[in-house]
Amino acid sequence: MNTEFHPHEVRDIARITFTSIVILIVMGLLSTGCTDTCEVDRSYTYFKPVYTTTDEIRSAVAFGAPQSVNQPGKIYFKEGILFINEVGEGIHIIDNTNPSSPSQLSFVTIPGNFDMAAKGNYLYADSYIDLLVFDISNVNDVKMVKRVEGAFQEFSNLPFNFDSWQGVITSYEEATIEEVTEMDCASNGGGDIFFYAEAADASFVKFNSSGGATLMANSTSNAPATTAAGVGGSMARFAIYEDFLYTIDASSLYLFDITQLGDPQAGARVDIGWGIETLFPYEDKLFIGANNGMHIYDNVNPEAPEHLSTYQHIQSCDPVVVEGDYAYVTLRSGNACQGFTNQLEIVDISDLRNPKSFQTYPMQNPHGLGVDGKCLFICEGEFGLKLFDKTDLTAIDDHLVANYTNMHAFDVIPLNGVLMMIGADGLYQYEYDCEGKLELLSTIPVLAL
Repeated sequence: MNTEFHPHEVRDIARITFTSIVILIVMGLLSTGCTDTCEVDRSYTYFKPVYTTTDEIRSAVAFGAPQSVNQPGKIYFKEGILFINEVGEGIHIIDNTNPSSPSQLSFVTIPGNFDMAAKGNYLYADSYIDLLVFDISNVNDVKMVKRVEGAFQEFSNLPFNFDSWQGVITSYEEATIEEVTEMDCASNGGGDIFFYAEAADASFVKFNSSGGATLMANSTSNAPATTAAGVGGSMARFAIYEDFLYTIDASSLYLFDITQLGDPQAGARVDIGWGIETLFPYEDKLFIGANNGMHIYDNVNPEAPEHLSTYQHIQSCDPVVVEGDYAYVTLRSGNACQGFTNQLEIVDISDLRNPKSFQTYPMQNPHGLGVDGKCLFICEGEFGLKLFDKTDLTAIDDHLVANYTNMHAFDVIPLNGVLMMIGADGLYQYEYDCEGKLELLSTIPVLAL
């Protein structure tokens, strides 16, 4: 199973149709020239998809008591309230008015939830193919006020498997098929040769020459009554600008008019290109990270973003953050994007129609990142968290301020001297000042309240 934080990262492997494999096997048997046959017991082991209907998924949304953090994903902060996504399960709501002592308030169960954003007293979240809207004016009593059904129902672009008749594949269960087959005795003594075929549900069946087969799956305070939007991390796929909510899937940008905050209306869908991963709004521009580059859109007219340019780089996953005339991009290997480079790339965007590479720095395995003044934070995955002084963009690697290696770092939000960092181990919060200070304030560890 794919254990990455986010299911939109799908591993590409060689695909051979089942029919072709059968032909290959038959041709192998015919080519032996032997006439003796044997009865061979064959065992096919696979992981059978378990479907959950949309009715079951939609009826499972609920507000309840706080739960332990088990598999943290995206983070989002809005005026004292911190939202932590529990991957595929829902959202933890945390009172973070005192970062030294965060208090878990509640948990909203949302099947198929991976992203969120908030404005005013409303929280927007995905639930597989639907967009949900929650009233968070009282974070101790959150209520769902609207569901936009099928908002993300572009089947070819979904980061999970969906069948309009059966529902969503929400898990897999192991199953075995056994059969007795007659075959040429001489061909039954060789070593295993493995083949792969794409199954109808977009998982993969692994065949071997002895008949084995395995299906491998692919991929205490109220919210302020303002109309301000919150802030997400560099891995975000949801973003808000003025009266529009923007979301992305693998190839498109979706617009929702949220002039009436509790009643979003679906707007345009903008085709971007394949491999879309992250969305970062900056001033009146949108910066969209893809596994082969960075797309820049003019957002002066929020209901019709205009493509300005695309900065291309080698194949790799690449979250993007922007400050001033520079975009900061991390490229990493060891993931479904099939990249082989681990580096920080700084891009000169002073001319938005002609972005240029400014400087690159080797990293270990960079994930999310954040900038604040002369502070540059890099999440290095299993290698921890790094803080650089970026005053001199030509010599960032000579100005490593702090390096914490005893945790997993996935993404960050630096804001007003407090760094909120999420990783496989849980939530870490630090006080920083970019003069060499990076002090731990608190943690909410995985599997602990």
